[in-house]
Amino acid sequence: MSTNPDLDPNNNPAVAAIQASGLPHSIREHGRASSLREAAEQRGITPRELIKSMVIKDSRGVYSVVLVPGDRVIAWAKLRKLLSVNKAAMPPQGEAEEITGFARGTITPFGTKSALPIIADERIPEGPISIGGGAHSVAFYLNGSDLLDHFGAVRLDITDPDPSFEN
Repeated sequence: MSTNPDLDPNNNPAVAAIQASGLPHSIREHGRASSLREAAEQRGITPRELIKSMVIKDSRGVYSVVLVPGDRVIAWAKLRKLLSVNKAAMPPQGEAEEITGFARGTITPFGTKSALPIIADERIPEGPISIGGGAHSVAFYLNGSDLLDHFGAVRLDITDPDPSFEN
């Protein structure tokens, strides 16, 4: 049995939140990865099934969590147009942590300090996915459709292929 405090719901609000969600899921430890491709390999999934969670702030001052398949990147012009804003960007690391309670690289929609709107790329798989679990060593595994339904995510075409995954 692991003694990793990051797996303890008393230490990690993301673990507490997913456990309280009622969603079928598993929680696993993994090592630090130097790239998304390496992280996907460690988890035994494809890059597309590894869902990135990023905080954005738009020109109205609204923060949202954006969910993106690992083999894609935010298409900022598409996102701004669909949100009807003239600016949207990731806030500085400290600001993102202040809003979510999670450091960059550990952000997840589960257990944020306050409920944030969830914007998801329409290409997130409906089946098995993995998403960060609030700490560098923790990952959640669940179905993409369950994740998006649970948060009432707005599903939009907001990404482009990540050039580093093109052959």
